[in-house]
Amino acid sequence: MIRDERIPSDELRRIDDEIRSNWATGAAVDFDEAIRYHESLPAEKRFAEVLESADKPLLQPRAGVPRLDDQIELLEYLHGEGEADLLPTTIDSYTRDNEYGKAQEGLEKARETGEDTLNGFPAVNHGVDGCRNLIEAIDAPIEVRHGTPDARLLAAITFAGGFQSFEGGPISYNIPYTKEHGLAETIEHWQFVDRLAGAYTERGVRINREPFGPLTGTLVPPSIAIAIGIVEGQLAATQGVRSVTLGYGQVGNVVQDVAALRALKKLGNEYLPDDVYVTTVFHEWMGGFPPDEARANGVISLGGMTAAIAQPDKVITKSPQEFQGVPTKEANAAGLRTTRQIIDMAIEQNIDIDGIDEEQELIERETHCLMDTILKHGDGDVAWGTIKAFESGALDVPFAPSDSAAGAVLPARDDDGRVRIFEWADLEMDDDIKEIHRARLSQRAETEGRQESFRMVADDVDAISDGKLIGRPHSGTGGVGNAD
Repeated sequence: MIRDERIPSDELRRIDDEIRSNWATGAAVDFDEAIRYHESLPAEKRFAEVLESADKPLLQPRAGVPRLDDQIELLEYLHGEGEADLLPTTIDSYTRDNEYGKAQEGLEKARETGEDTLNGFPAVNHGVDGCRNLIEAIDAPIEVRHGTPDARLLAAITFAGGFQSFEGGPISYNIPYTKEHGLAETIEHWQFVDRLAGAYTERGVRINREPFGPLTGTLVPPSIAIAIGIVEGQLAATQGVRSVTLGYGQVGNVVQDVAALRALKKLGNEYLPDDVYVTTVFHEWMGGFPPDEARANGVISLGGMTAAIAQPDKVITKSPQEFQGVPTKEANAAGLRTTRQIIDMAIEQNIDIDGIDEEQELIERETHCLMDTILKHGDGDVAWGTIKAFESGALDVPFAPSDSAAGAVLPARDDDGRVRIFEWADLEMDDDIKEIHRARLSQRAETEGRQESFRMVADDVDAISDGKLIGRPHSGTGGVGNAD
């Protein structure tokens, strides 16, 4: 049975020896030597220190290409032209699936042709030396961003390679990303990642851990995202992690997004141990983008305004070319500058919006319900409780591909564009909270002159890419009509 218990030192060494034998570059990992390497890095490359000392939201894009020289060039461009404060190294899909042989083939082809034959940076294949070359070339902190259910070897190599921040977790890199991996399996794998990060931390190298807050990125109710982030933060803290960045993905309603980010910071400090430094990250819109770049810049700007009001510690930016897939470096940098412009203009304004406190209180109540449910299912143990809560449907994530989640909960926007729950299934929540959601969705249905139905859910999924926030039906004259 999986429990939220610290991995003993001898077990950590055993697993470490085993996983490093999975690919040749694992042999170069030397923990004590890696500690000395981290100690040699200047302060401006130490991720946790830079993030935790910031006095305004720091900006970070997503970016990853297969060849080392190209990755260095890309990050230098985003740092210089995009004015990014923090930088990413996004890992390729083969590495995420532990297909290191296929990643090697792609890397060799990229070296031969000069083309981006992989959709990210194969850090395991580049090995410790390649990672260090990247770290040394860039005068800013760099984070590993990926999507890997089993990230043990990736963590061992990138930590030894000088990376000091590592995204993901056993729930957030299972439920939205994979169908095949069981939740107990991914929790066990990520306990190693967190224990390794904790071992570095105990030697004075603070590895920042960042649960992936947006989950499926599609109308995720804030309380579900926050509860899962807290659980992943708790699991990391048990293993010795002392720098945790809790994430949240933009839903598009400014009141709800600001309330959620404030609740995220408050609840993170409430549930995580006092010796864990909690920061927050806001992901700009993770759903479908408009194909028109001008409209896409509007979506980005709304995210920037939200960040200026809520002031998270970090913002993950988007580009105006999200609709077409991987953006050019120029478009990626433009998204950074657009976000920075909005934040710099708005952050010193005293912007007071009605309804934030009320919405924050509702989000906090919902999150407490979910956390109580998890602890109840696990008899006080969050690891086992998470598994059992997902099995029963008491904890769920909308639109989840994983067999570990029911995926039965369905969200829809209310008349103000806030994400509510349309279909509760077996999600555990107080009856009076459910009634609030029902009443607000009923109000929207009345406004639109139609019955509450799954059609509202489907309309909302596509709304922003179609240029709106709420997926309202329209009559031939452009007004609200009865689509049902």
